[in-house]
Amino acid sequence: MKKLATLVIALFVCASSFAQNPKNAMGTFPGEEKMNYATDIQTGAQQVKEYIPLLKGKRVCVLSNQSGMVTPTTHVLDTLLSKKINVTCIMSPEHGFRGDADAGEHVSSSVDAKTGIPIKSLYEGKSGRPAKDVLDSFDVLVFDLQDVGVRFYTYYVTMVKMMAVCAIEGKEFIVLDRPNPIGFYVDGPTLDPKHKSGVGGLPIPVVHGMTLGELAYMANEKGWLNWGLKEAEGKKVKLTVIKCKNYTHAKLYRLPIKPSPNLPDMRAIYLYPSTCYFEGTPVSLGRGTDKAFEMYGHPNMKGYLFSFIPRSIPGAKNPPQLNKLCWGVDLREKPSIEEINKDGINLEYIVDAYTNLNLDDHFFRKMFELEIGQDYVRKMIKQGKSAKEIEAVWVEDVEKFKEERKPYLLYPEE
Repeated sequence: MKKLATLVIALFVCASSFAQNPKNAMGTFPGEEKMNYATDIQTGAQQVKEYIPLLKGKRVCVLSNQSGMVTPTTHVLDTLLSKKINVTCIMSPEHGFRGDADAGEHVSSSVDAKTGIPIKSLYEGKSGRPAKDVLDSFDVLVFDLQDVGVRFYTYYVTMVKMMAVCAIEGKEFIVLDRPNPIGFYVDGPTLDPKHKSGVGGLPIPVVHGMTLGELAYMANEKGWLNWGLKEAEGKKVKLTVIKCKNYTHAKLYRLPIKPSPNLPDMRAIYLYPSTCYFEGTPVSLGRGTDKAFEMYGHPNMKGYLFSFIPRSIPGAKNPPQLNKLCWGVDLREKPSIEEINKDGINLEYIVDAYTNLNLDDHFFRKMFELEIGQDYVRKMIKQGKSAKEIEAVWVEDVEKFKEERKPYLLYPEE
């Protein structure tokens, strides 16, 4: 899974080629044409007239990836350069600037083949921050990434850490905000600080229902930058959030580009908060297929007719249960999208696999607690509790966080 220490950049990329690359296109699923997606939402990156004046005369570093499009054919990097902004370096999070690296895969520094701008490592060695020459090369960092609204999706961890770096170094931080595709609900337990990691970087529920701009505002105002770097204790960064237009948390937003290699379509994104916990078990969740997070299975699971074989493919070079016939459950048609979004986090899948395999503690890996964020979930599964009984325990966490986040929401909830 994703590890903060390996969040580095990819190689040899031409920013304007992103939109023309089929591997970046978001796939479809049966029945998607019936979805009531909003068509009037504009991203922060599209508000060019708002942020270009803030960058004139400054040295700019761009932290983005394949999702950072201003138009279907123009990346934010190209937009900045066309406006004569002095872009001195590029950074990118996990999966690289092209968005095709494996989760946690190490990718090296390079140069953008089109512009000659250096692509720099986010974090250098044990310091947990970019090298000094990189920090000395820019005045303001422009952050433009498409998040999927789940605590163990690492882009917000990257954001908070770089906010901490910029606070320490006296740099400005600008977030070009983007809609949260599952921003219409909050669910899951709040992270226990003892499980803080690269896949759990703030004391928030698994599904937080906030945009990255809102999370940046909340983290800055609540003094959470020390979750990014301890040295940022008590510090704030000079933060500007360029808001989306016409977005509300109640609207359904379809991503135009895959945010990472193993989230191929919107069904995968809607199932992600419920199926990703298999990363902390021996069960495959479909990495190594074209529909990761939309199925689960294991060679020893019994009583199922559905089967699949994980293969080595781009973005999943060595998936769990590689080349093995896995028996399990296909989630590509049932439950319906309406059921998925109404239920929120559904632990029935993990409970089903645990019961079927009968492995007791051998079923769980450390990653399970890092993702779910609390110890009690594993214990209750082992005790034979139902998914609904477990989910009822975190209701209080959810209601408390909804109140806690209210001052920091930048968009209407309805």
